[in-house]
Formats: sequence, C-alpha cells, structure tokens
Amino acid sequence: MWRQLAKIFKHRILRLAFCFSLLATLWTAIRVDAVELSGIRQRGYLVVGVKDNLRPLGFKNAAGQLEGLEIDLAHWLAQSLLGDSEAVQFQPVANRDRLNALLEGKVDLVIAHLGLTESRARLVDFSDPYFIDGTAFITDNKEIQAIQQLQGQQIAVLNGSDTIATVRSLIPSVQLVGADSYEQAKTAIEQGRVTAFAADLTVLTGWVQEYPQYHLLPTLLSAEALAVAMPKGLQFAELRQQVNQSIAQWQATGRLRGRVLYWSLPADGVPSLHTSQTTRMP
Repeated sequence: MWRQLAKIFKHRILRLAFCFSLLATLWTAIRVDAVELSGIRQRGYLVVGVKDNLRPLGFKNAAGQLEGLEIDLAHWLAQSLLGDSEAVQFQPVANRDRLNALLEGKVDLVIAHLGLTESRARLVDFSDPYFIDGTAFITDNKEIQAIQQLQGQQIAVLNGSDTIATVRSLIPSVQLVGADSYEQAKTAIEQGRVTAFAADLTVLTGWVQEYPQYHLLPTLLSAEALAVAMPKGLQFAELRQQVNQSIAQWQATGRLRGRVLYWSLPADGVPSLHTSQTTRMP
C-alpha cells in the first residue's frame, strides 16, 4: 500500500514539475519578442496597439486613415523616442486583445483606452496617466441637464460592464436596462424605452460628435486613469522612463491639454503634472 501511495505521489510530483516547466517555457516564449528601447531604435519604428473604432480616441476618418487623441500620442512618442513622428506602425486591437497583444510581443506599446487597474498592473507596466476617464450620462432630452433629474428613470447600460455597479451604488433609484451594444442603447433612447445611457465619458463624447442631438450631463460618477501600457520588467525601465518624461513634458507645456480640447474632450480630464500611476482611481 505504501509503495503504491509513494508511486502515486512521485507521479504527481513529476506532473507538477512538468507543468511548472511548461509554464516557464510558455512565459519565456511570450516575452521573447518584447523589444527594449534600444531594439526599437535599431528597428527604426514603434508598433502601437490602438483603437480604430472609438471616436475621439482612435478611429478611421472618411479617408480610412487613423486619427484621434491616442493616435496623436503615438505619433508624439515616435517623435520623442525616435525623432520621427511618422515612425510608428499601428495595430488595431479589440478590448479583449489589448493586454495579450503586449504580452505576446505583437506590439511595443498599447494606447487603446486602457484603464490603469491593479489587476492589469500585475501583468504589464503603465505610464503616468494621460487622461482621466469616467462614467458619464448621455441623453437627447433637452430638459434633463443634471444627474439628479435621472432619479427613478430607466437608464441603459452595456451588459456586463463595470458601469452597472457604479450606477447602482451611486444612484440606486434608477432602473437599469441592459443593452448588448451601443447601437441597442441608441435605439432604446430613440424609442423612449430609456431616458439616458451610462458609459465611459470618452465613448459618449464621440457619440455627441456623431449625433449632435444628444448632450452629456456635466457630472462624472467615477474616475479611471487612462495610461500607456508597456512590457513589465527591468529591461524596459528606460522605455517607461522616456514615455513618462514625454507625458510630463506635454502636460507642462500645455500641449496635452490643447489636444484634449481639440478633440472636444473636457479639460478636467487632463491629469495634473504630479499625477502618477501610484494614484488609484475609485
């Protein structure tokens, strides 16, 4: 009996050792393509994960070209790091693929509406914030100008989004109506089934730009720091330092604020010069 148990135990130990070895190999494989700043300079261009469908951060214009605040930041970083604002290759990424693209070495940086959170910071490093996003409301009802007027109203939210918990905790009297897409939320407003739609400020700003019959309510329910994501590790410290220095310079000179206003985002979203990634947003 004891021999049988010892054999089983030995077999399990060997299986565990194999699993750990496999994980270590996979992790090495994932990180092998990540390029340090010196490698990026030797290559001659940045590869940046961006959004291509999120006005005004990153979207395709009528000519099919990418533009937006985050696209501008990528060009600025190419200028800061490589001396050429056009030395950047854009890689559109879906929300679910943003971190994987970085972890798998497909991109050097991610500037794609990525909020700085503790769980994400365990996997990748973040720059200091370049914009403070948050939960906002949009409506086509001109009589509604304040969040207080939404008490007891039906509000559309995206199914499965963090917005649901935020709205429930801060305005418990509202009735939430789930939507599977922004288009469904828009239809719900147009049909009068909901009074407003709650989502990220940056997303709703683009909505207003596209559909001017809507307006944003002035108060945010939460705050989330948007930051540049990059590979984790001491070998990438110089890259992180250069990115942070660039952001600080844009803040100090007012260049960042000017571009935020250019894209019709609120100036209040520009972080203060001393805001860093150690500041956690609620």
